[in-house]
Amino acid sequence: MKYFLFDHAGSLNRGCEAIVRGTMNIISRDDDMAQFRLASYCPQEDVALGIPVGAMDKRELTQAETIISALNVKIRHSESYALRQMYSPVIEQADGFDYCLSIGGDTYCYGDNAPSREITAALHKQGKKTVLWGASIGKEDLTAEKIESFKNFDAIFAREPITYSVLEKIVPADKLFLFADPAFCMEREDLPLPESFELGNTLGFNLSPLVTEKNPALLDASVKFLKRIIDNTTLQIALVPHVTKDGNNDCTVLQKIEEELSDTQRVVMLPDNLTASQYKGYIARLRFFIGARTHATIAAYSNGVPTIVLGYSVKSRGIALDLFGEEKFVIDSKTLSTPEELDHQFKNLAEEEGEIRATLRKMIPIKIKSAMDAGEQLHKL
Repeated sequence: MKYFLFDHAGSLNRGCEAIVRGTMNIISRDDDMAQFRLASYCPQEDVALGIPVGAMDKRELTQAETIISALNVKIRHSESYALRQMYSPVIEQADGFDYCLSIGGDTYCYGDNAPSREITAALHKQGKKTVLWGASIGKEDLTAEKIESFKNFDAIFAREPITYSVLEKIVPADKLFLFADPAFCMEREDLPLPESFELGNTLGFNLSPLVTEKNPALLDASVKFLKRIIDNTTLQIALVPHVTKDGNNDCTVLQKIEEELSDTQRVVMLPDNLTASQYKGYIARLRFFIGARTHATIAAYSNGVPTIVLGYSVKSRGIALDLFGEEKFVIDSKTLSTPEELDHQFKNLAEEEGEIRATLRKMIPIKIKSAMDAGEQLHKL
């Protein structure tokens, strides 16, 4: 069968890359002849994925289309015609494909997402199997337009129970499923450890401009917390970028932390040009991890690493709830402002290290199976 994956943000967001790689592993288990095509907003970032990649580009409307679009807006108060014409190059990429998966993960969390909705509607109208794949959606993210658009999916696969609980009130039961995030099924690649990265005695730390721009106090709190770790423990520190896109680059904040701690000789910054699998290989060899990027924390969870999440949306809370039965070790990044808050959480994390590792050893195989089961359900549609 042939699978069209769209709404991909580009692989310099390693979380998006992890979803694509995990998705291909999931589908290929049950369909060893699977063929994939990816529609990406940054196709130049996706060459290493080894599958055909097209752009999520729009085109200019013709003069006639502009007139028709204006009439539709005036009479029907609808931009659907305009959007479907503008994004026809994306829709055409799905010609000959059987399944169309919107794989953005949290595409429906942010903004209006009208282009995604119209692309899905057009593909569904063509009779293709359309799936909202590995999704997170908070109650606060729902709009009348988004709810109406769910009818254009043959199935919605929620990746954590909070989203499932939100959607089960508005999506028919035979269309809604709960499966773990596809990234749980991405392989890891172990590269040689750099100097200052001590196996089994290193704390990994990830921070992103996405959270520090909304809460500038978080950066200062993080620096002070890491200084206390260096002063009061033997742990080394590994700074782990996970998104390195222009305008949204974790290195911009991690380099500030590195500069503040440079005289300690106990901090290493991982390279900014690794694949998601390679970052997962480094994260797997940490003793502890603290991270703002969801899929960096999934990489840690997947390998049994006790983790604190600097959460900013429903997905981080929901994934923790799915693993631990409670929103365990998830701090709201929007309100965290003092190092004492991190001190307190890390003290508890260290005290419960053995228990957390035991829980993850039990739960991760269950989550990997859950994610893999999504492929089986996909082929039942």
